[in-house]
Amino acid sequence: MQKTGSDDSGEPAQRRRSRRPTVQDVALRAEVSPMTVSRVLSGGKNVRPQVRERVERAVAELGYYRNENARSLRQVDRSGLIGVIITNIANPYYADMQQGIEEVATAHSWRILVGNSREDVALERQLVADFIGWRVEGLIVVPADPGSSEHLAAETRSGVPIVLASRAVDDLDLDTVLIDDIGGAFEATTRLLQEGHRRIAFLGNQGSLFTGRRRYQGFRQAHEAFKVEPVPELIRTGQQDVRSAEMAMLELLKLTDPPTAVFSANNRNTIGAIRAIESVHRKSLSSGGPAAPAVRLFGFDSFEFADMSPVPLSIVAHDPRDLGRRVASLLFERIDGSVEGLQPRHIELPVILDEGSRSR
Repeated sequence: MQKTGSDDSGEPAQRRRSRRPTVQDVALRAEVSPMTVSRVLSGGKNVRPQVRERVERAVAELGYYRNENARSLRQVDRSGLIGVIITNIANPYYADMQQGIEEVATAHSWRILVGNSREDVALERQLVADFIGWRVEGLIVVPADPGSSEHLAAETRSGVPIVLASRAVDDLDLDTVLIDDIGGAFEATTRLLQEGHRRIAFLGNQGSLFTGRRRYQGFRQAHEAFKVEPVPELIRTGQQDVRSAEMAMLELLKLTDPPTAVFSANNRNTIGAIRAIESVHRKSLSSGGPAAPAVRLFGFDSFEFADMSPVPLSIVAHDPRDLGRRVASLLFERIDGSVEGLQPRHIELPVILDEGSRSR
């Protein structure tokens, strides 16, 4: 018995020859997305010449003719939605980032759906599936775990483009926008060391988180540059909210030899540290005992009223709204096919040291 051949999609060749070629056939032959084929056929200008040439060659070879009725229906059928998955809806940082995303989405006349993963990979996986089920045209994700990527891989997201914000994933190469976490932590810790501090505490989130690892790396690198070893008993990680950060800071202040300075790896930890330091200070004043030791604080990421901190505070600052705008811009370039075939882009946004309330 003679076998019937099939193409890479697994479709029998006989059946393929008996029907008219589709946009999907052209996309497969040209090794591009169906959206890029549509852009070329509609005369879109933001397609690279070599990509346009591949599409036009595939059209000629397959004898493809555009079905105008189907094309009109497909355009009407687009959802006009993008999904945004963040890790902590209670953190104003992500509210600012979301505003930047909305600015770009609104300029394109699109809307956004927002989900909160709560740093839970299982919930993140479900949100990705839900959003794809709701036919979003693209996804922006702040990954919960840099080591978990199966649900973000191309074969599981139905061709929906994705951009990572603030964190990368270890074994997945996607468009990603990061903050200079290592450099910012290095510069902040260097400033504390230059001021003469040698017992510098580190307050950070769990070590498995991408930003936590990078900011601790910058903290250690600054100590290495000064040939000073970080003090193990002053390292606190695992704080995911203000309350747990406050408790960690209180533990540090109760040490026989407490820290003279603290580097805080995010704004939730910084707020917790301020509360703990002020609490100890008030108790010292009310009891008439010895004054609480002064503690210098340097935090990563700003927050509302940071400039009114009662504790001497400096900030590693950047604009989360700009981060949102950048990730959204990258995503829309993927959605409209203007960067088809371009390798994933990795952008690292700079930070500045803001000494605004240091003198308080």
